[in-house]
Amino acid sequence: MQLGINLGYWGAGMDADNLAVAREADKLGYAVCWAAEAYGSDAPTVLSWVAAQTERIDVGSAIFQIPARAPAMTAMTAATLDSLSGGRFRLGLGVSGPQVSEGWYGVKFDKPLARTREYVEIVRKAMSRERLTHEGEHWTLPLPGGPGKPIKLTVHPEREHIPLYIAAIGPKNLEQTGEIADGALVIFFAPEHAEETTLGSLRAGREKAGKTLEGFDIVPTVPLAIGDDVNALADQFRPYTALYVGGMGSAKQNFYNKLAQRMGYEKEAAEIQEKYLSGDKQGAAEAVPHQLIDSTTMLGSVDRIADRMQAYAGAGVTTLSLAPAGFTLDERLASLRAGVEALERAGLAE
Repeated sequence: MQLGINLGYWGAGMDADNLAVAREADKLGYAVCWAAEAYGSDAPTVLSWVAAQTERIDVGSAIFQIPARAPAMTAMTAATLDSLSGGRFRLGLGVSGPQVSEGWYGVKFDKPLARTREYVEIVRKAMSRERLTHEGEHWTLPLPGGPGKPIKLTVHPEREHIPLYIAAIGPKNLEQTGEIADGALVIFFAPEHAEETTLGSLRAGREKAGKTLEGFDIVPTVPLAIGDDVNALADQFRPYTALYVGGMGSAKQNFYNKLAQRMGYEKEAAEIQEKYLSGDKQGAAEAVPHQLIDSTTMLGSVDRIADRMQAYAGAGVTTLSLAPAGFTLDERLASLRAGVEALERAGLAE
């Protein structure tokens, strides 16, 4: 199992610290550094900045938002980043959610699975430097009846195949991801619930493609906090968990809330959402079960973290992307180093 680092969103006044974390991860041998985007910092700019100031670590989008870019533009960006980084780019894609897709990008959030499938087909074809043609429900290239003609990408990526990941939560999305992608970017992954929440659907998708999970990269992002008081450490993540389970979406459509329900927290998920959407964020945070936090994060001593890493590896995780907690840069760097130490103690270092 390899380690990754997820730096999340940028532009909150901590960019210099985030770069220092990325550079330290590079020195420590972390495999990949992910950056996210929603409606703030854009991932390609951040990744190019990180790639220019690191040497070995891969840089990955977690995620490029599908409604934000035409698929051919995404192929151009991926090829450029791969070329400039010396073959260190990983392409992560996601459809976002209805609020962001329609409210920020002005793109209707309809048929997300079909849209993702078409998008991936076009991106892969463009990155392969074939002449680009496509006839689908969502895109037709070239546009019919006009001056457009099939053209091909002029940039040569460093590699013939740039790894393509999809951020997936729901069973149908996970199944399609297993079928059409090289890896899955997942969140709130609990080894104890891996089969029913994640692996079963991914495996079904791989079988559709005539493949197994062998060679498929399963990449959960897992918050990390080092210390002796597990309960106190877990409390740090109550607002984070409540935001996703309670407020990331609407009362009718919240993928994270449904995930918590599939993990057995039906009643608690409903309470968290009800309180969060009514404006009681503190009450929502207090309603988050400790076990939900503890099972989806890495908390405690290095030895405890090592035990959890063994559980993640045993559940099929191939790249564990850590999100180190800490109010200062020194705390975050210390967490990074502790992650490497825990991996070695777990006997999982490659």
